[in-house]
Formats: sequence, C-alpha cells, structure tokens
Amino acid sequence: MPSAADALWCVVPAAGRGTRFGGARPKQYLDIDGEPMLLHTLWRLARVPCVAGLLVVLANDDPHWPALRKIDGKPVRTAVGADERSGSVLAGLRALPDTVGDTAFVLVHDAARPCVSVRDIMRLIERVAPAGGGLLAAPLRDTLKLADAGTRVIATEPRESRWRALTPQMFRRGELTAALEDAQRNGVAMTDEAMAMERMGHRPLLVEGDERNIKVTTPADFELARFLIERTS
Repeated sequence: MPSAADALWCVVPAAGRGTRFGGARPKQYLDIDGEPMLLHTLWRLARVPCVAGLLVVLANDDPHWPALRKIDGKPVRTAVGADERSGSVLAGLRALPDTVGDTAFVLVHDAARPCVSVRDIMRLIERVAPAGGGLLAAPLRDTLKLADAGTRVIATEPRESRWRALTPQMFRRGELTAALEDAQRNGVAMTDEAMAMERMGHRPLLVEGDERNIKVTTPADFELARFLIERTS
C-alpha cells in the first residue's frame, strides 16, 4: 500500500448530461437518501485512507454543483470538462495540483458509480501500484451473443477471459495524460482509461471487484443503486 507520501488524487468525471437516462436534471445530481448521487460517490472515495484529494470535472456553468471545498477533511477541486468522457478525464489530469508529479499514480472513477466499496479501492491500490497500472473489473458470467443488424443471433461468443471494466482505474499521471492526448490528436474515441493505455502498448492489471459497483445508466440502475446505498448506510 502506498505511504502517506504517495497519497493519491482521484479524478471524477461528472460533466455528462446523462442523455440515455433522460430527465431535466443530470443523473449524477438525482437524490439518493437525501443527497445527490455524486456526493455519495465522493464520500466513498474520500473514505479511502490513501486518497489525498478529489478533482471533480464539471460541465461548463454547472448550476447543480454544491461548491464543495472539502469532504471528510480532504480537498475538493474542480475543472471544466468536455463533451466526451476522455476529454473530461484529460482536463482533470491537467488540473491536478503541481504536487502530483508525472510518475504519481492517479485514480479515475465514474461519478455514476456510487456503490464502489472502500475495500475494493484499497485492494486495487495495493495490487496495481507494483504492476504499473490497472483497473477494477468483473469477469463475464452470462452467455455472450453476437447479433446482426436485425438483432438476430449470429454466434455465441466465448466468455472465458472476458471481463467487464469497472472503475476506479489507476495509472501514472504522465503516462495516462500522454495516452489520452495521443488518442485525441488521432481522433480515436476512448471509452475508458485502460483502452488509452492499451493503445500505447501497456497491459493493465485486472483486479476483480464487487459486481455491486454498478454504473447508473438507466432509471432501473438508479433504483438498484438507491437500494444498495440505503441498505448499507
């Protein structure tokens, strides 16, 4: 486990509009147990002993952000994000304090994953630090089908060695910044940080995480997240 001198900052992209979710208010600000979902996510991250601070990436002129300066005694900073997630993560990396050097590890965690466990994050940090980079993930357990344009099954795909990427994802600040910048220059869309690192020749370590670390994308996901949070609060 990194020492206090190696404490990690966490970048939280929260500039999304949640178009697939629908509704007038971005999903990260919907209420769960009296607090916006985003705040639940930040509380989970702040409770990790190794986390030194949080960098929240917001939409321009976000009217919902509660202007937090600290959470659980840890500093909270903000930056303005982009239309795409990878652009928001890049903005967050660039806005980190100068004390976070290029070789320092940084966590990146989705704002819409409020059910991540402190235990999983601590295990991720412990295992990924010596490996040079990695992410929480869950092995596929369902049968996987390949469909055609008419949603008819073409084939059954093997599920062995297939994993679902979760967050946090943990990489060195300089390497991740360079990977995202290179993808941006070349017009290559990145769906997560590990994809950008893979493209540069890295082989991120997969650390199995709890499948309750769901990403809220639909109203059904939101109700499940509400149930999980209220059950464990």
